[in-house]
Amino acid sequence: MAEKKKACIVGGGTCKFGVRAATIFDMLQEAAHAMSQDIPGLKPKDIDGLIFASTTAGRNSNSLNTAPIVAHRLGIKPSSICVRVDTLCSGSNTAIILATGLIESGISDVVLVCGTEKLNLPQRWESIYMNLMTNDHDWDSAMGLAVPPPFFGMIADAHMKKYGTTKEQMGSVSVTNYAYGFNNPNAQFGGKSLTIDDYLNARTVCDPFGLNDCCPVTDGASAVIIASEERAKAMTNRPLVYIRGTGQVATHGMSAGWPGETLADWPHLKKAGEIAYKAAQITPKDIDVAQTHDCFSISEIVEVEELGFCKKGEGGAFVASGQVKVDGQTPTNTDGGLLAVGHPYGATGARQAVEICKQLQGRALNQVKNAKFGLTHNLSGVCAQHTVVIYGTEPVK
Repeated sequence: MAEKKKACIVGGGTCKFGVRAATIFDMLQEAAHAMSQDIPGLKPKDIDGLIFASTTAGRNSNSLNTAPIVAHRLGIKPSSICVRVDTLCSGSNTAIILATGLIESGISDVVLVCGTEKLNLPQRWESIYMNLMTNDHDWDSAMGLAVPPPFFGMIADAHMKKYGTTKEQMGSVSVTNYAYGFNNPNAQFGGKSLTIDDYLNARTVCDPFGLNDCCPVTDGASAVIIASEERAKAMTNRPLVYIRGTGQVATHGMSAGWPGETLADWPHLKKAGEIAYKAAQITPKDIDVAQTHDCFSISEIVEVEELGFCKKGEGGAFVASGQVKVDGQTPTNTDGGLLAVGHPYGATGARQAVEICKQLQGRALNQVKNAKFGLTHNLSGVCAQHTVVIYGTEPVK
């Protein structure tokens, strides 16, 4: 029986995130160009697989069979896989899991994972109503549970009631992530600073959320290369970054019954993390840098708890004490996260992977000292699905 191959992330790139006049294909070409500059040894003919992540591409590009068109626009000819995946906000993180399996099995050697969304088209307000189509339309959506701010507002209320989390603690998430994103040229809110007073005085979106508790509506694209260890060595002289473990756990949605005791408890995320940690042969204490799904400020607070970075119920204090800053215990969302960079659903996981790759190679903008293990996490739907990928500077033995 042939030995399982080792999968690596070689490098990647993103386009400028924000409100863009560009089409999804324009943005994908920009991201792929940035990726090619990041991996000078990569040639289009090297890529034998394409996994394209997007939820809105069919609606907003008038291209239902989008993956082959993406391949054509990017100048590649996939021979092992060419497919589009849709797991909403965790699209390209899911694609990285699939690419890892293809590499490890020997089906593919070099897979381009890319993702994009055009959420400000046709009109920005429509993106909120489009969320009604991303869950169980007959049950969850009919109860109004598919619109993100009210749903995550209920999560925040539950966490505040059960664990004593404060508005100021949620504000520390936003202030920290805006500070991380300040020097990120591709961030939607790059160059924008945020103080706690700015945060507390922002207009209300949905109680208890103000404007800066919520990630923006974003257009953007990201692209990464996942390759076998042998092919990765031929493409780059940088230290290799291995994909050590993955985990994905999904529930049905609210109508099937929330899996936790309250909305403040996410046991399905905890389980996804445990699966990934076991595969990676590490513990939460080993994670040097993380990218979590901070679609709302409360999300990061719950995530650092369920991923094991602190005790359950202590996420607010953990963040407010600076433990997610670059010199803290577990630096988190070091490129600005969803709150500052923006969140074009299918592009976010690959964007996170680019940041972790750079962190573990020692070349990130907000570099964590001696980072050896990194983690990316996405949720999707009404917090129904959680996807975790763990990276390291050495492979699993």
